[in-house]
Amino acid sequence: MFRMLWVSLLAASCMGMRVLVTGAGGRTGQLVFEQLQKDKSVQAVGLVRSRKAVKALKKVGAEPLQVVRADTTVLNEVTAAMENCDAVVLCTSAVPKIKPLSIAKLLFKKAILRSKDPGRPQFRFESDGTPQEVDWLGAKLQIDAAKAAGVKKFVFISSMGGTQPENFLNSIGKQADGSGGDILLWKRKAERYLVESGLDYTIIHPGGLVDAPACERELLVGVNDELLKLSTRQVPRADVARVACAALTAPKAAKVSMDLASKPPGDGVPTANAADVFAALRGKSCDYSDVKPDPPSLPSLK
Repeated sequence: MFRMLWVSLLAASCMGMRVLVTGAGGRTGQLVFEQLQKDKSVQAVGLVRSRKAVKALKKVGAEPLQVVRADTTVLNEVTAAMENCDAVVLCTSAVPKIKPLSIAKLLFKKAILRSKDPGRPQFRFESDGTPQEVDWLGAKLQIDAAKAAGVKKFVFISSMGGTQPENFLNSIGKQADGSGGDILLWKRKAERYLVESGLDYTIIHPGGLVDAPACERELLVGVNDELLKLSTRQVPRADVARVACAALTAPKAAKVSMDLASKPPGDGVPTANAADVFAALRGKSCDYSDVKPDPPSLPSLK
């Protein structure tokens, strides 16, 4: 019996760090998962919500035990998924759906009325997938579950622009009465909650995400949305994934919240070592003192 226990513990230790990637079915989350799979010292587990996402991870080589289907807004499902995990990389985000009728109106204004300013398309969020539910309550639930599970490191992939209530992204899905939307503000509220949780964390705010190869651009870092003043604020998803994975073990990534962008291709020296971005911060981190207190009537998740 003792020998069996010893063999079991030895096998567990050989698997190395167990990392849960939530939102692994998304474009950035899948890249994080794939990056972790390449590291033989890591046991990557992808948490996804749909059957379609399960199939997508299996196509990139995920074994059945490496994929967990769960809803990140349901406490018992998230708690079970985080059991025995050493680290979590949060890649979940509310996803807006475009309103087809708004596209038709834009085309009519542009083609028929010759309007120089036809406006922008309109978006909506699913009833159970709003920014408040996913980016605040769902993220808060993941942080609580991670703390209860004894997770040692929590990496939060968020978005730049959280200091700007007027940012265009906050208008997506907003109703005429002012309700809905505010995706960056809900994310920022969850970030503050993580900062105050006591967990070791790294929060990453990418600029405009682009589908481009990793390791071909010089990465830029900053805090408090100062990078939004630059003429270029894009960053490849693949580089964001590299930085998120590096944050799991880089000493200078501990309890850091940062913004991430890149220079245009061919401008500057490509950042080969993703962990270098944390040293480039020189001890700086984003400030959350302006985040408003939570409304007393916020709903609870299941």
